[in-house]
Amino acid sequence: MEEINEPTGQEQTIINIGNDPVMLTAVDVLSKLMIKNQIILKARGQSIPNAVAVANIITEKMLKGNSIVEKINLDTVAEAGIGNMISTVEIIIKKNQ
Repeated sequence: MEEINEPTGQEQTIINIGNDPVMLTAVDVLSKLMIKNQIILKARGQSIPNAVAVANIITEKMLKGNSIVEKINLDTVAEAGIGNMISTVEIIIKKNQ
């Protein structure tokens, strides 16, 4: 897990999800969500299932009833000249006030 951006003046944090253990990542995301009102999980390629698992653990187990998945953005990035395409996902988790 890598925090890539913490906009000033906004209540959200963007976190890159990698191939780290899912439960460890979920605990880290939970600690960030206690400080901020909104977290954006970003993942690419093989890391997408980890991002989905982290979002489910947060919203269905750790903060059930106190958080929601507000939006999911799916996209595909084509690498220049090679023709390979990599899927990306952004999962926006919002904490209820």
